[in-house]
Amino acid sequence: MTDWFHKAGRPRWFNIPADRPFLDDLAAGLLDLTREAGPEALADAVVLTPTRRAARSLTESFLRMAGEVPALLPPRIRPLGDLEAGEAPFEPGDIVLDLPPAITPVRRRFELLRLVTELSPAIGRSPGPAEALGLADALGGFFDSLQIEEVAGDNLADLVDLDMAAHWRVSLEFLQGALLAWPKRLETLGLVDVSARRVRLLDALAAKWDAEPPKDLLIAAGSTGSVKATARLLTVIARAPLGAVVLPGLDTVMAEGAQQPRPVDDQHPQAALRALLTFAGVEVSSVETWKGRSPASSSGEVRRNLVNLALRPAAQTSDWRLAIEGEGEKKIREGLKGLTVVGTRDVEACALAAALLLRETLETPGRTAALVTPDQDLARRVAARLGRWGVIADASAGEPLARFPCAVLAETTALALVDPARPATILGLLKHPHVRLGRTEADLAIARDALEVTALRRTRPEDLSGLKTFAMTAKAADPAAIALVDALAAVFPPTAPGAVETLDASAWARRLTLAMEALCARPEGGTGDLWSGPDGEAVARLLSLLIAEGGASPPLSAAAFAELLGVIIAGESVRAARATHPRLKILGAMEARMARADRLILAGLEEGVWPQAAGVDPFLSRGMRSRLGLPPAERRIALSAHDFAQSACAPEVFLLHA
Repeated sequence: MTDWFHKAGRPRWFNIPADRPFLDDLAAGLLDLTREAGPEALADAVVLTPTRRAARSLTESFLRMAGEVPALLPPRIRPLGDLEAGEAPFEPGDIVLDLPPAITPVRRRFELLRLVTELSPAIGRSPGPAEALGLADALGGFFDSLQIEEVAGDNLADLVDLDMAAHWRVSLEFLQGALLAWPKRLETLGLVDVSARRVRLLDALAAKWDAEPPKDLLIAAGSTGSVKATARLLTVIARAPLGAVVLPGLDTVMAEGAQQPRPVDDQHPQAALRALLTFAGVEVSSVETWKGRSPASSSGEVRRNLVNLALRPAAQTSDWRLAIEGEGEKKIREGLKGLTVVGTRDVEACALAAALLLRETLETPGRTAALVTPDQDLARRVAARLGRWGVIADASAGEPLARFPCAVLAETTALALVDPARPATILGLLKHPHVRLGRTEADLAIARDALEVTALRRTRPEDLSGLKTFAMTAKAADPAAIALVDALAAVFPPTAPGAVETLDASAWARRLTLAMEALCARPEGGTGDLWSGPDGEAVARLLSLLIAEGGASPPLSAAAFAELLGVIIAGESVRAARATHPRLKILGAMEARMARADRLILAGLEEGVWPQAAGVDPFLSRGMRSRLGLPPAERRIALSAHDFAQSACAPEVFLLHA
């Protein structure tokens, strides 16, 4: 081990400044720490990262930093946000012996949908399927907030004393019923919420490591400790014999003297880090700088100070004048080198500018570039521009599943379960590239055209039997068209007049799957490429989850299920299996939290886009959240501002706004 690590003492808190590549410096420092002890020391080390993507990126950094090492056993890298038993550093059944399993997201969503339906009398009306699902998701978010912030919610009844509008009292009555019913339902199922289980898992791990600290290297890197259970675990890790916490982009210049940090508001990028240090009882001055291999850069330090200066709280804006006086102006000019602001007239021009900057990077061999934006519409525009030039960038968010053929077929088939005789639905099915109905593509096209001419251009039929009558009584009646209607009737059998069939989501998903496979049946057997490709696999996975977990839903009509399916598919994305350029990436703000490239393009810097506006809570007002003990919505703005500050300190940065 090198001296700088041991000299830090215990607890060990380190910081990697925002102008340095976080993951590369982290990997380089770990390699240097374990070089003298041999390769097994690195393999025995445990590194905890905030997300799975960060864990994968850190593995790539180890491969880059290894350099001349012919073989490398990387450390055990695990994401803090998705800890599971049975994976290192856990032993099977060791710390989760008394923890019940977590409810699956799909099962939870439908259970909450049923709960919303049962509690709908409290709001005085019955919401539609899409609205009920939105309320179920919002209710799930409310439960998650209580569990993550470790708030009991038993003082919910006290909130009615506030001077509030009548609709807030209605929402409180709804929440009180939900808080009573949901824990009982989970207890009946023998399950717990994912958030609650994660908090208990983190606490169990903290208790285990506090009682028996690991003797090998233990590093928690990149976390801001915004979750209380995570903050407790970080303090335990920092006290371990070879433990350390590595913070991302802590601003050490904001201290008054050497003792107390200046206060920051909830929206400041340093708010989460300062709260973590305060919780751990650590002074900013005692946080050491992590020793990586990145060369010290005066321009990088100046850029970092400039960004931190620009993002200081409003109460400290008087410092700007003092910072600019004397040598300050010269330093500011130095910090602005490599930082370019590009203003465009609209979003399309912004997408074109970003695409051109990405494409220009490829002209220099070995250079990398990344577009960072929380605006997925802008990201898709940029990807489309690059695609015209034959360049496919690696987009972390993927593409909306609803745009792919298999998802379109699923939604259209669900509509056909509601009304199979609707001409637009029939033509949507018969013209879909996957549909064959046991015929060749040519035979289906002939029968479809005949059906359209003889039956679909007349008065709208009530059902498929009426459509068949139209096809039979037409002047140019075609047997192929009549047979095609019979084939559709076999897929969508008639129901009794005026009857409304209600089934749970599992039964509807099973019926939908059988209908899709019947529509796509080939004359030689099989369903062709219905379930193949990224979209086919995604839809198959979605339908299998609905079949397995949809039994928890309330009874649904065919129309309600079709509406719910459309909402669910609209929220899914898929990554197309195609070759992407290794030097270009399109990342969301969260995915780019620890990423670094030779050229970073930060786009979508408009009010309400980056940072994204705080969502509207349908159940609680700001005052109610504060009195309940939940954090303000502005905390997300602080995390978003921290992400921006990290990226803006890269050597070459373009700031794009429309």
